[in-house]
Amino acid sequence: MAQKVSFTIVLASDPKHPFRTLSVPEDAPFTAVVKYVAEEFKVTAETSAITTNSGVGINLQQTAGNVFLKHGSDLQLIPRDRVGGY
Repeated sequence: MAQKVSFTIVLASDPKHPFRTLSVPEDAPFTAVVKYVAEEFKVTAETSAITTNSGVGINLQQTAGNVFLKHGSDLQLIPRDRVGGY
């Protein structure tokens, strides 16, 4: 049985900072995690970015386990209309 990793992902564009906490297999593609969370927040996954709380962008072409090891469990989802905005 595959080990699981947990993420808490905040919708950074909403002033109320809603979040979703989810556990996924560590070998799951991180693109699937982003797609699921984007659907939960009703934003477009293809035009969203995932960053750490300190603003470091995350490459989506890796496994959930790698993201967890490199960046931890607290992440932010930023819809494209907010990426690079002020």
